[in-house]
Amino acid sequence: MTVRQLSLPELANACGHRGVPAVGLWREPVREYGVEAAAKLVRDAGLTVTTLCRGGFFTAVDPAERRRALDDNRTAIDEAATLGTDTLVLVSGGLPAGDKDLPGARERIADALAELGPYAQERGVRLAIEPLHPMYASDRCVVSTLGQALDLAERFPAEQVGVCVDTYHIWWDDHAPAQIARAGAGGRLHTFQLADWTTPLPEGVLTGRGQLGDGAIDLAYWWRLVDAAGYSGSVEVELFNSGLWAREDGAEVLRETAESFAAVAAEATAAT
Repeated sequence: MTVRQLSLPELANACGHRGVPAVGLWREPVREYGVEAAAKLVRDAGLTVTTLCRGGFFTAVDPAERRRALDDNRTAIDEAATLGTDTLVLVSGGLPAGDKDLPGARERIADALAELGPYAQERGVRLAIEPLHPMYASDRCVVSTLGQALDLAERFPAEQVGVCVDTYHIWWDDHAPAQIARAGAGGRLHTFQLADWTTPLPEGVLTGRGQLGDGAIDLAYWWRLVDAAGYSGSVEVELFNSGLWAREDGAEVLRETAESFAAVAAEATAAT
């Protein structure tokens, strides 16, 4: 998503040229290209697929809508398995129109996880609940903190349900460091994503994630926290940024992102 202007073949080629060994994929371009074809493309390029994004949107009240959401998530799990990743990231869903019951919405997420967890485990895929910044609670995700995400995940086996730690969404939360340790102790740190927070946020706020190092987040600090909690998986960069997307040369955006990533990694390592 960071370089969404690149087609999947262009992305695979640019990653190979830049020495990027792994990539997190989004469902929309994968489905457009073809899931089997995308799996072959990344495999032939020598790339590992870190995660597939996204499943979720479990909070509908209408039974037909809930059935459609569950069916779509089963398809997403199957797609993740085909791509060779063991992690499907979940954006859980906001409040349905006219609904103000946050606890009820979170219980509907738990109901969906109870149904989907065993299905995912049978296919070698883990579900990673991603808490989103509270500004998204009404329309995108009623799970706003790592604590809330873990309260849901811990109802199920760790090999079925864990969490996604995204710096953009949790950097403000002074309880998050302890929750990262909690997730690590329970084997529920399924993926770790980097993005910076710059202000002012753009209208609509969705595409305001800053390039690494351009904003207010101490990214190396959060990297050290997940490392101390035992996380040994890939570290992803996920930038929803309209300025980056508007640039014609996606390969140049990838180069800049890789260099910014290397700087954060060096800082995180130097401090240990």
